[in-house]
Amino acid sequence: MKTEGKVFKYPDNVDTDVIIPARYLNTSDAKELAKHCMEDIDAEYVNKVSPGDVMVAGWNFGCGSSREHAPLVIKTCGTGCVIAKSFARIFYRNAINIGLPILECEQAAEEIQAGDQVNVNFDTGIITNLTNGKTYQAAPFPPFIQNIITKGGLLASLKEE
Repeated sequence: MKTEGKVFKYPDNVDTDVIIPARYLNTSDAKELAKHCMEDIDAEYVNKVSPGDVMVAGWNFGCGSSREHAPLVIKTCGTGCVIAKSFARIFYRNAINIGLPILECEQAAEEIQAGDQVNVNFDTGIITNLTNGKTYQAAPFPPFIQNIITKGGLLASLKEE
């Protein structure tokens, strides 16, 4: 499994209220919620993101409340994956549960810049910055978690079994 796209870069401690502001949580429609993804930190994100594009962030991405809406709206916007120095643990698990690929790689998150083109191979954990040719090694998910992500999330993978 792979993704390739343009980088959108964010700082440390991007919380779930920034990813999807609570004022929009009066619906459970993922497409409607996705219209507001990142709007409090990057109002144009949903207008600029293309399928496969990559979010790169600092420490503790997804901190705050435990709502699954945060990784869901990132995925629904077409974001191919999120690379961060670290993830809040509940966000990390929620991302897997809804099938959003995420990778922790401190060096990649530090060095990759907004606007760079990157390729991410989830099977190997290799992140390639196509803009400057530099590669980074993240720990790939074990096969059973890759299977959950490939199938679109935990519930979808359980239904298939």
